[in-house]
Amino acid sequence: MKAFINIKRFQFYLWAGAGWLLLWLLNSLTNHPETFVLQSLNEIWRAFYIVVVNFIFFEYTLNELSRKRMLRSLFLLSIQLFLYSFGLYAWRFIGIWLHIHTVFKTYPIAGGTVAYQFSSGITSIFFFGIIKHIYDYRKLKEATQRLRIEKQEAELNYLKSQTNPHFLFNTLNNIYSLARDKSDLAPESILRLSKILRFMLYEAGGAYIAIEQELKIISDYIALEQLRYDDSLRVSFNYNIEDMKQALPPLLLIPLVENAFKHGVSETRNQPFVDIHLSVNRRQLAFVVKNSSEAFPGEQIVKENIGLSNLRRQLELLYTDFNLSVQQSESVFTATLKINLASHV
Repeated sequence: MKAFINIKRFQFYLWAGAGWLLLWLLNSLTNHPETFVLQSLNEIWRAFYIVVVNFIFFEYTLNELSRKRMLRSLFLLSIQLFLYSFGLYAWRFIGIWLHIHTVFKTYPIAGGTVAYQFSSGITSIFFFGIIKHIYDYRKLKEATQRLRIEKQEAELNYLKSQTNPHFLFNTLNNIYSLARDKSDLAPESILRLSKILRFMLYEAGGAYIAIEQELKIISDYIALEQLRYDDSLRVSFNYNIEDMKQALPPLLLIPLVENAFKHGVSETRNQPFVDIHLSVNRRQLAFVVKNSSEAFPGEQIVKENIGLSNLRRQLELLYTDFNLSVQQSESVFTATLKINLASHV
């Protein structure tokens, strides 16, 4: 059963009421320092009523007024005005009767006291209304930000779920080729694949890994790919990293290496090569992958495959400062990735 009073919302009005009370206490201290203690008791007593009546107005009455039911809206509005005027006057009278409220100012007729209390009640509407607007706007902004982050996380997980099977599918194809040729290297390739699978199952599940772990998986993948080729394939992998423990999203760099072998070396007839260089200094990562490539006459625009497209989208979700560029020359394909690791969202 849904509670009639939203406790969290009411707590907000208590905090707003504390701010309202503080302003009136400062006013009393400035204008009536000689009676500050008694004035303070008056304001505390009135603050309790102000909190409740404004909670009713903003949380219930306004909601009913927005439903455009004329007679019901007029009735509720009349009750609310009564609470801000005669209700506040009655609350003051109860305080006097309980010896909590001290009378400092009297009027010839009761209407003068009611008018004074009504003006205070109307002032509280503006105060609570402004505070409520700021509070609700901040909450809405936080909710919108949270939904955006959840959406990005869902999309990032989806991209990862696409990348990993894509990576494994290509690796299994390599092993299938060795097994079909009855190569003695097939058992070794299976062993290396098992290492990669172990990494993906137990190490790549978190949001970050150390760069040294990413280097290890790249090295294992290169070794696995080299089993398919003879000595004509030249592979160079070097790096310059100031801190091997720096955090990096798992398997972020492997798509560029995979792309070099699948779409470069495997399609090169003469002198295939892959040159890989990684540097990370002062939180600035630079990853350059060059590979041999068969250029086609008149080809100028580089069409990105699904691996590169997924990588680009992952980078957009993970970092605010990065650049991924690809360039096709006559016989060399170059992929360059630069990331400011400090710009992680």
